[in-house]
Amino acid sequence: MKQYKVTFLKITIFIIGLTILSLCIFLLPNLAKEAAAMDPEYAYLKMPVLMGIYLSAIPFFLALYQALKILNYIKGKAAFTNLSVTSLGYIKNCAIAIIVLYLIGMILLTALNTLHPGIALVGIVITFASLVIAVFSAILQELLRSAIELKSENDLTV
Repeated sequence: MKQYKVTFLKITIFIIGLTILSLCIFLLPNLAKEAAAMDPEYAYLKMPVLMGIYLSAIPFFLALYQALKILNYIKGKAAFTNLSVTSLGYIKNCAIAIIVLYLIGMILLTALNTLHPGIALVGIVITFASLVIAVFSAILQELLRSAIELKSENDLTV
């Protein structure tokens, strides 16, 4: 892969990370404050919902870090190593953690009879996107593992 493509992907990952971080810092607290002011009977859910969202941001940023590590492996011509397989496994686990956190949150809000349809839709979209990422990274992980196996067998026969 050309150097500028890896650099472009790294810049893209940094932009995604900074966007989500700025949303977590600036937008989410204001939205929670406005939602609590608009509907005071559900104001007690402001902090638990915010903490759940912030908790799900942790695996998101860990997955972004692993993506940066994979790009560094590609840049260093070490893409077809077990390090990349391990990083893809971490990305898969982070996506599964996000799925579990959002499912638990939606189940708890449903049990309290406070799950707004708009919030449910956002939760379903995030859960589905994380599911796609988990499946895709698992497939890539197995393909990469098979390619590494074939490469090592090919190196041994030559």
